[in-house]
Amino acid sequence: MKKTGAEIFVESLKQEGVKVLFGIPGGVVLKIFDVLHQQKDVEVVLTRHEQGAAHMAEGYAKATGKVGVALVTSGPGMTNIVTGLADAYMDSVPMVAFTGQVSTNLIGNDAFQEADNVGISRPCTKHNVLVKDVRDLARTIKEAFYIARTGRPGPVLVDIPKDVSTEKAEFKYPDKVNLRGYSPTYDGDKHQIKQAAEEILKAKKPVIYIGGGALFSDAAHEILEFAEMTQIPVTMTLMGLSAFPGGHSLSMGMLGMHGTYWSNMAMHYADLVIAVGARFDDRVTGKIPEFCPEARFVHIDIDPTSIRKNVEAHIPIVGDVKTVLRQLNVVLRSMDGNQREIKELRRPWQKQIAEWKQAHPLKYHQDEKSTKPQYVIEELYKLTHDKGIIATDVGQHQMWAAQYFKGAKPRTWLTSGGLGTMGFGFPAAIGAQKAYPGELVVCITSEGSFQMNLQELATAATYNLPVKIVLLNNGFHGMVRQWQDLFYDGRYASSYLGKIPDFVKLAGAYGIRGLRALKPAEVEPVLREGLKHKGPVLMDFPVYPFENCYPMIPAGAAQHEMVLEDPPKLTKAQRGRVAKKKPEEGEGVLPA
Repeated sequence: MKKTGAEIFVESLKQEGVKVLFGIPGGVVLKIFDVLHQQKDVEVVLTRHEQGAAHMAEGYAKATGKVGVALVTSGPGMTNIVTGLADAYMDSVPMVAFTGQVSTNLIGNDAFQEADNVGISRPCTKHNVLVKDVRDLARTIKEAFYIARTGRPGPVLVDIPKDVSTEKAEFKYPDKVNLRGYSPTYDGDKHQIKQAAEEILKAKKPVIYIGGGALFSDAAHEILEFAEMTQIPVTMTLMGLSAFPGGHSLSMGMLGMHGTYWSNMAMHYADLVIAVGARFDDRVTGKIPEFCPEARFVHIDIDPTSIRKNVEAHIPIVGDVKTVLRQLNVVLRSMDGNQREIKELRRPWQKQIAEWKQAHPLKYHQDEKSTKPQYVIEELYKLTHDKGIIATDVGQHQMWAAQYFKGAKPRTWLTSGGLGTMGFGFPAAIGAQKAYPGELVVCITSEGSFQMNLQELATAATYNLPVKIVLLNNGFHGMVRQWQDLFYDGRYASSYLGKIPDFVKLAGAYGIRGLRALKPAEVEPVLREGLKHKGPVLMDFPVYPFENCYPMIPAGAAQHEMVLEDPPKLTKAQRGRVAKKKPEEGEGVLPA
């Protein structure tokens, strides 16, 4: 029996096991939404903005490892979702975005709400396609899901004209996909793996450097086995957090611009770096000519274009991280007959790292008056520990969360890395909560990031999704303000946000519980009350506005050239001055 394109669309999603999609209807996709409305296997979550839909699909994908799905209309529906596509592309998130398009006979005629969806999305998707014939729709959807989740994952866009959704064709969903020119490599080269094993067993100062690819490969077990077998210290990128237990004795936490002192020093003085699903981005490397000057590199990645892109790999291994590590662990076990010798070989290196950690631990000063943001995150960690999923927005709060929240389980850390998208955290948390209704999901955010997508409070309230929002409210775009303090003589150009809005009242307007801690003594009680609340809750924590995030590698500096504390020029007088004149356009009056 023939089906309409809209019916083929829905049946194809069922074949892919899709349980939920996020989106907003519009004229050219009304037929699809109408068919979705008449069935119960695929739930539609109505978001309040298309960017929110994209980030929810990302959060769902990151938390589950499955492909996230979004459906939006043409024109502004498409252009609003681009930020989410670019974010997913940078962070290798498996996602399929379906966009509506004007009827095929109107394409190119500047029809109402027409946009070149394929052209716009080409730089920020792994693959994109315009479906011109309803007979191609099922095959195209099958290929889209296959491309999104295989190889290096990423977002795929499928553009569906209005007439394609209404025309009819025989429905037959393909059993398999065979794409000429697309065949990801999963097994690593045996010779290169043996070479890597030999380097690992003789290295005196090795480091395992983990990126986000380890999580999408589900390689946490293999990494733990590899690290414990070889007794090699482990550091993680922002995207790699939770791929290795943060509280493990071999964990050095995050590396890079705001990474721990000891992880950056270990990388700088390492003689061997084993990069696992990481791409050596600039937030990690700092000044590339001085990056790990004494080290040889083993680079494992399923994407051959990521290897040698930024740093020369002495032993490149193209393959799936989980598969390659299994192969490597087998080879290491066959070569290593004495665990005691390995431990003795690594002991001086581990001792050196421990000394670096003792010399410059993560630190801050909490008094009885002004709440420090790090204190809120530490108290949150004490109350939640290894339970639940943490989603963050982007900025200082993101870095403090990465430093002080030691995730132990894979896929419990959701953040925007490559694109650094403010507004990501809250909708991503909603996506994760939809995937795991019974789990604790916490969004750590700030007033700057949160206001980018706060309209999704309506989505959380409508679906009664019990996301816990921990808002670190410093009245600034904090990371911008920090750079202005350090590099622009404290001129806070367009970074001061003030005390608008009242977030507790805002939460109430959406029918959501709102709480506030005005002093340090109230932080723990507010967190405890918010976490036990059965519905969504927003907890507002006004914090010290001039706290800076350290360690910090300044732009253009090497890994070992970290700034560990405020320079002397950042005096209280400079930070606490009150503007005496009318603020210039784009500026706010600074608090005393």
